[in-house]
Amino acid sequence: METIKIAFFDAKEYDRSSFINSNSNGEFKIKFYETRLSEDTCPLAEGFDVVCVFVNDDVNKAVIDKLKDMGVKLIALRCAGYNNVDIEYAYEKIHVVRVPAYSPYAVAEHAMALLLTSIRRIHKAYIRTKDFNFSLNGLTGFDLHGKTVGVIGTGKIGRIFIDICRGFGMKIIAYDKFPAADSGIEYVSLDEIWERSDIISLHCPLTAENKHMINAETMEKMKKGVVIINTSRGALIDSEALVEGIKARKIGAACLDVYEEESNVFFHDYSNHIVNDDTLARLISMPNVIVTSHQAFLTNEALKNIADTTFDNIREFFERDTCSNEICYKCANLANCNQAHEKKCF
Repeated sequence: METIKIAFFDAKEYDRSSFINSNSNGEFKIKFYETRLSEDTCPLAEGFDVVCVFVNDDVNKAVIDKLKDMGVKLIALRCAGYNNVDIEYAYEKIHVVRVPAYSPYAVAEHAMALLLTSIRRIHKAYIRTKDFNFSLNGLTGFDLHGKTVGVIGTGKIGRIFIDICRGFGMKIIAYDKFPAADSGIEYVSLDEIWERSDIISLHCPLTAENKHMINAETMEKMKKGVVIINTSRGALIDSEALVEGIKARKIGAACLDVYEEESNVFFHDYSNHIVNDDTLARLISMPNVIVTSHQAFLTNEALKNIADTTFDNIREFFERDTCSNEICYKCANLANCNQAHEKKCF
């Protein structure tokens, strides 16, 4: 079998390191591109068998057509989410695979790290003590013990976050369209999540149905001072409404590892530039908002798992008639999916 050629888009230093290490035997021929995949950059994939993309690459209809015309056989996502891929249009044109779980611990632990940093003002204390300011004024937080956390999405990450919260003595309520059987989790309606939670943490994929699930209307139902954590997808929250909710003192704090307009900002250094996104600028300027740049996944263990699973997906696709981590629009709509993933989706 000829060497499989892979074009990596939006490749960062940590991508290069982990994938080069995982390909130490030279099994695959890899070309790394710093640019994101888009209609304009598609020609860079000419002559490759696979394109490997991340969360901010734009895999729309035009991109899919161009990749197919160039003979690209597989789109390999090196992430779990796939809302940036038009999977319905890709069906019967080009196969798409993903990494469904690389380190759910990494993301869940980062969510808790954001929460603790926010409510105990650790980030502010760190900056103060660097200037030898040891005053405690303005650093008062609150106990997590006994607080109610509403978890939206109880997949692997959500359930690990629940386990962490239990360790802090918190009360857990959860919502999931597909509740985990025999999990011992108290499932409630979304309205109950909004009304009862002191802290709300999002651990669900982005779909057309739940876009802007946190908005002006749902925030009105929440407790005054609620803390919102989002380590999933930015567009689950209406950012403009979030700004207004914080200004109105309805939202006590926001811990954001994702942002709905992040694709042109996150993963880049703009420290010497003016960022034109006024909503993001306002959020970052607020003292009760913490923003990290889609960092939750970034651990050594996760990077190794991402690289290993991505290569396993590619091997499976080219060497066998199975594709266990394939996604298509039928798979995304579970009611219409008849695949047991014992073969390719088409």
